[in-house]
Amino acid sequence: MTQSGRSLAVIGFGSTLRRDDAVGVRVIEALRELVAREPWTMPFDTRLVDGGTRGLDLLPAIGEARGLVLVDAVTSGDVPGTVTVRRNGDIEQANDPDRAGATGVVAELLGFARLLGWLPEDVALVGVEVATIDIGMELSPPVAAAVPDLVDAVRQELRRMDSSMAPALETAWSAARMAGAVA
Repeated sequence: MTQSGRSLAVIGFGSTLRRDDAVGVRVIEALRELVAREPWTMPFDTRLVDGGTRGLDLLPAIGEARGLVLVDAVTSGDVPGTVTVRRNGDIEQANDPDRAGATGVVAELLGFARLLGWLPEDVALVGVEVATIDIGMELSPPVAAAVPDLVDAVRQELRRMDSSMAPALETAWSAARMAGAVA
């Protein structure tokens, strides 16, 4: 599939049974609600994927993407509810090696996608510092309050990725018009 024929993808990670760990899934839910009300709010070809705890089962979704935004809980020592955006090679720095949680799944998934040659050139991790990953269904107050900021950060990354493709698409379109004019 050509780069221009591929979609942008947003994958939200987390276990809905472990409080703040579910934040990626909750952001996907919020984005779906937003798109249902305002379909123009994101690039039209964006796929929203509830990654939950699926791990390597998500490789095909990554392989089909021209740009990828991952949403996950992070533990980097910031104040709970702090939203961070990391891109490409900086994503691995968001992982705490002592935590066996979703960020470990993200690192493993990206590693396999890179090995297979399926990792898009443009990848971003939108993360939020967790307060608790104890058993429970509700996000902690600081993480719940950060969900709108996470949604905005995802939308900004999608716009950035979509606009970064515009020059390449324009070049391809111009070449196609020129070829048609010559033929």
